[in-house]
Amino acid sequence: MSFAALRKSNPHDDLGKLAEEHLKHDLTQEDRDALVKASTRVTAPAVVGTLVGLGLGIYAAFRLRRVRANVFSAFRAAEKPTHVIFADGRKEVIPDITPLMQPSRWGDIATYFFFGLGGTFLGGELGFLLGTWSASRAISKDAARRRRIETAYRRFKADYLRQEADRLESGASPLTL
Repeated sequence: MSFAALRKSNPHDDLGKLAEEHLKHDLTQEDRDALVKASTRVTAPAVVGTLVGLGLGIYAAFRLRRVRANVFSAFRAAEKPTHVIFADGRKEVIPDITPLMQPSRWGDIATYFFFGLGGTFLGGELGFLLGTWSASRAISKDAARRRRIETAYRRFKADYLRQEADRLESGASPLTL
């Protein structure tokens, strides 16, 4: 397990190896286990939040669809003006827009899609936020462990910055995260 969520690509392989070295040398097995446990505390609420958000988004889309249908039926039943009479006596016909106001299948599909997508995103982000808070509390519970993890992270970051400076001085392209 690395300190950061690194992409699996060639430029980042050496960075992942550096992080693994720091995990092995700077932390005890208990600290590594605590980091693994903290990572599961992040993923579980994120998955649950995503699923709950998807469900709430679809429910909200269903409710909106029903309200839209009710508004349309009320609009269709209401008495609408058919002509406009201007001050000069001229009379103009008002076109009937009832067919344009009717809910469509494509509108329903778009409603379900966007509400589901929005609920998934919102629920997932809130779950991730809750999981991150829970994981940080779990790591911060033991002050000595927290100091060891912070020290290991600082050492990793210093080594990474040294490697980055060496790459820049040698004229190679910088390694970006």
